[in-house]
Amino acid sequence: MQHRIVVLGAGYSGAIAAGRLARRLRREDVAITLVNAEPDFVERVRLHQLATGQELRPRPLAEMFAGTGVEPRLGRVTAVDVDRRTVTVTGTGSSHGPAGGTEELPYDSLVYALGSGWTDHGVPGVAAHADELASRAGALRLRDRLAGLEAGRPVLVVGGGLTGVEAATEIAEARPDLDVALAARGGLGDWLSPKGVRHLRKVFDRLGITVHEHTAVTAVAADHVTTTADGGDGVPAGRIPADVTVWTAGFAVHPLVRETALVVTDGGRIVVDETMRSVSHPDVYAVGDAAMAAGAGGKPLRMSCASGVPMAWQAADALAARLTGGRLPHTSLRYFNQCVSLGRREGLIQFVTADDRSVSSAITGRLAAFYKETVCKGAVWGVTHPTLAVPARRRPVVRDRTAGEDRTVPEAA
Repeated sequence: MQHRIVVLGAGYSGAIAAGRLARRLRREDVAITLVNAEPDFVERVRLHQLATGQELRPRPLAEMFAGTGVEPRLGRVTAVDVDRRTVTVTGTGSSHGPAGGTEELPYDSLVYALGSGWTDHGVPGVAAHADELASRAGALRLRDRLAGLEAGRPVLVVGGGLTGVEAATEIAEARPDLDVALAARGGLGDWLSPKGVRHLRKVFDRLGITVHEHTAVTAVAADHVTTTADGGDGVPAGRIPADVTVWTAGFAVHPLVRETALVVTDGGRIVVDETMRSVSHPDVYAVGDAAMAAGAGGKPLRMSCASGVPMAWQAADALAARLTGGRLPHTSLRYFNQCVSLGRREGLIQFVTADDRSVSSAITGRLAAFYKETVCKGAVWGVTHPTLAVPARRRPVVRDRTAGEDRTVPEAA
């Protein structure tokens, strides 16, 4: 009987995990099902480009996984029963055509990679009036709204993190006729090195982006936001005009996981060990934004593609090792740099320590833009070529063991 592996979510982490498992295990020994709500892989790191009218290449899951042994299943996950080892999916069907109906999928091993979406943090008016960049649907809605704005109209990006910085610069470069502003709770680029901050301010000045630093948005209306000063630097409370408000102030994992028996953090992320396996349910692995894993120095990994990809490698290799009697991976997950696009012509590569603290070194300008583009293309190549990105080392599943057992067994040659 085949060992049934179900992977939930076909973002960077889920798609890479599924492809790597297919490359590690013999097809006759396992059945790998990849469940996703959309028929295509979405380059989430490029959604700010989509919002400004750029077209992204379609990447159908059916084509990506053709001939790999991974079966894409189109549908939305509505329940996970970790005691019965089942997943309920609505709108189920193949990724080749329209879906319909509800299905319960049994599993022997589960890889949870449903990722994260935007959250309003309880701020009044956000859900009704703000736009988001955490999904393709949100980016397309924002694209339509921006396209409908006349010259000189105000656009406000709320959130001073990577997503907010990339969104503000992309919009300002694509629509120099708009009045673009950014509101940040802290200082602009306060996580960067001094060199990084100087370059960021230079680009913002050149693009004409107004920055409201140390400013908290407390309410969003159709044509403005309400703010309060948050940093004690003399910024007054008041209103900032905004015909379009882009909300990038934080992400949250899918609330579905809170309804399971899995051990999760207060924020709803699944707590995993160094192999990305749930600390409470050994047949469940979690990767990407949905998981709380420790990186270098025990510091939690941040929600990002830079975290999700190595987490997927770790989970796939660990699950394959447990099924085949191989040696478990013990690679410490670490960071090397933060890649920031600042429109299509500028970028910033901030080098960091293993635990994600900025150092003095940084690359700026066109070279940084080229570097970031190379990283994005490399990431999507690894996703869309799931069984080419890693050498084939398919091994048979050991029949007298389960995926929840650990044994010290030398890895086969």
